[in-house]
Amino acid sequence: MSRLFLIAYRNLLQHRQRTLMLGGAIAGVTALLVFLSCLSAGIGQTLLTSATTVSTGHINVGGFYKVTSGQSAPLVLDYGKIEDIINKSLPDVDYIVARGRGWGRLVSDQDNTQAGIVGVDIDKEPGLPKVLKMEQGSLEGLAQAGTILLFESQAKKLKVKVGDSLVISTQTPRGVNNTVDVRVVGVAQDMGLLSSFSVFVSQQTLRQLYQLNPSSTGVLQIFLKDIKRSEPDLAILRKALSKAGYTLMDRDAEAFWFKFQAVNDEDWTGQKLDLTSWDDEISFISWTLKAVDGITFMLTTVLLVIIAIGIMNTLWIAIRERTREIGTLRAIGMDKSWVAAMFVIEAFLLGALGTLVGVLLGCLAAAFLNTLSLPVPSGVQIFLMSSTLKFAFEPLRIAKDAGLITLCTTLIALIPSTKAAGMRPVTAMSHIG
Repeated sequence: MSRLFLIAYRNLLQHRQRTLMLGGAIAGVTALLVFLSCLSAGIGQTLLTSATTVSTGHINVGGFYKVTSGQSAPLVLDYGKIEDIINKSLPDVDYIVARGRGWGRLVSDQDNTQAGIVGVDIDKEPGLPKVLKMEQGSLEGLAQAGTILLFESQAKKLKVKVGDSLVISTQTPRGVNNTVDVRVVGVAQDMGLLSSFSVFVSQQTLRQLYQLNPSSTGVLQIFLKDIKRSEPDLAILRKALSKAGYTLMDRDAEAFWFKFQAVNDEDWTGQKLDLTSWDDEISFISWTLKAVDGITFMLTTVLLVIIAIGIMNTLWIAIRERTREIGTLRAIGMDKSWVAAMFVIEAFLLGALGTLVGVLLGCLAAAFLNTLSLPVPSGVQIFLMSSTLKFAFEPLRIAKDAGLITLCTTLIALIPSTKAAGMRPVTAMSHIG
């Protein structure tokens, strides 16, 4: 077998022009495929990181509190005890954040709009500073009571800037209309759907608005060291909370705001906890991830078809040019299977070397564009949840792409190789090229 590899290697060197042409084509296709894979991985990571930091944890312990059977509020009472249960039940917790949940009307001197109101304790939010990119002001301003952070589109709608005042108007869990004055301390860059309906206020402000005590919050968002553990950990936590005496809602794979009508229609009062995963809470944007994966798959298929046709045609031409060589090898006793193996090994070596060069080129191109932090149009930001384009390197995924092209290159060579091996020695040797 080593002799076949040596012969195949020498044949590639002997036909340098054809080798460079076909190897360059394989390298180009591989580079494009790796580039697209890095882009797809980057988009996926950006979507997941942004969504799980701004909108949801990996696991969420939310819930509803009903003063009367027909009126509910997104509240978790005495959340400190629940946090203790989480820490005791789940060994792989990275950190937990408590966030208030609400909905109200923002009123400025010139306009008004409705938005989801998220109460945060910014000193205990390690993820937000990494994801939110500030246009004006700073996140640290949310440490003060009576403050609010808007996104660019909201600030433009309300015609406000850092330092301006707003009024938030809403209804408390007991049905009382209430307002609170807030000062804009920051304006962040838009993040597509994630920034179209939410604003951040200090936790003290949200409690003042809804007249809540310090032991109440809207949701406990749990961030794990490994997001893949979210489903098994969710099952563990459900059992732990049930054992501790908490009443749990049935699992419903929707964001919490879709559940208000169903909860209001149920005949019960008091507290029920609602446990969800990140996938449940951002199911409304999961189609974006599927669309990106679908487009990548289609482009990959097209590239593989192109390279398959090119390799097949080139090998047929190569076999025709080397007909007499094949006849000589068969005449001196080389078996059919060895002749076929020689051509297959040539294709394998060509594919392996071409994909190796292509991987390097694709990674270099993606790394270079990553340093540029390319801005994306505002229309695209709605789906990407980011203002810049990001490329991510997943070694296993890149290795699979390279292996797939090498495998296809090798398998495609089987047809012309088998045809070449089936030539009669006398016929092949008498062929005039």
